Amino acid sequence: MGANAELTEEVRQRARIVWDYQRLDQEPRGCDVAVVLGSHDLGVATTAADLYRRGFFPRMVISGANSPSTLARFPRGEAVHYREHVLGRGVPDAAILMETRATNTGENLRHSRALLADAGITVRSVMLVSKPYMERRAHATTRRVWPEVDTVSASARTGFDEYLGSVGDDRLVMDTMVGDLQRVMEYPARGFAVPQEVPDRVREAYAYLVAAGYDGHLITPDPPVP
Repeated sequence: MGANAELTEEVRQRARIVWDYQRLDQEPRGCDVAVVLGSHDLGVATTAADLYRRGFFPRMVISGANSPSTLARFPRGEAVHYREHVLGRGVPDAAILMETRATNTGENLRHSRALLADAGITVRSVMLVSKPYMERRAHATTRRVWPEVDTVSASARTGFDEYLGSVGDDRLVMDTMVGDLQRVMEYPARGFAVPQEVPDRVREAYAYLVAAGYDGHLITPDPPVP
């Protein structure tokens, strides 16, 4: 799928529209805990470590098993590699809880919530640490599966073009970002997230990028009921 997609300047313009929409650009504030959402991007762990050292939360749950896009990068699991990274950036082991089963965002949050409850940790506020273009979807998913907590979204403070360079795989970023927007639009009807307004210009950018071949992370329609 999408083998001939080319990252032209027109594609970049549409991609920046999607990027800007999916970022919430919230200022970090003190929270009871951070939930660090595993992915192909080790920069998420870097951001979590930096926010911990700045005193925004006393502990973090690092969540993630593997997906098809992370298995080669993190063969021992997203959470395992993230943990090693934050330890190397000064986060003490005592401040880390590990959740190694989740394979999607809903599971990240449900399993993290259960892990914290089992540990007897009261949680009223959560910092969601994710890829920059995942902020909106993480927020919408949390509002569905963990609605009683106050949340703030956090990610690397970077622009779209700089982010592409930091990951080093333009196609992976583009496919995943387009797929995340599709989930923002479609998951509320499936009961996985709360609905959010999606402006026409964002929908138009999404349609353009899919037509341009950035379809490698799209979900398929639900199968018909027999």
